[in-house]
Amino acid sequence: MATRRFELTSSPLFVAEGIFAAEIVGECRRRGLLAGAYALRRPRSATFLRRLARDLAEQRKGPRVLLLRGLALLRAEPAVLRRQTGLGAEAARGRDVLRRVAGLLAAGHPPQAG
Repeated sequence: MATRRFELTSSPLFVAEGIFAAEIVGECRRRGLLAGAYALRRPRSATFLRRLARDLAEQRKGPRVLLLRGLALLRAEPAVLRRQTGLGAEAARGRDVLRRVAGLLAAGHPPQAG
């Protein structure tokens, strides 16, 4: 697995998103950097339709290939969510995640220096 270093010198917090974000939960927790870790839990059919519409609009592959790929991802989604929660992320709906992050910011988390 490749690694990349990044600096957060003046940032009070950062958000890692995407299917691989759960990979860093354990290390962030170990370093005391973790305020929360969430894996989005959405209706699978909505995710399937949103992905299919995006992929069809991009026209990178034929519709049949995109449909078959989308169905495979639809079936795999519960396993992906289990893996992410197994790595320490909490399954939550998008609006719940936004509310929790807003709460962290309002509370000044992490505490500001100065």
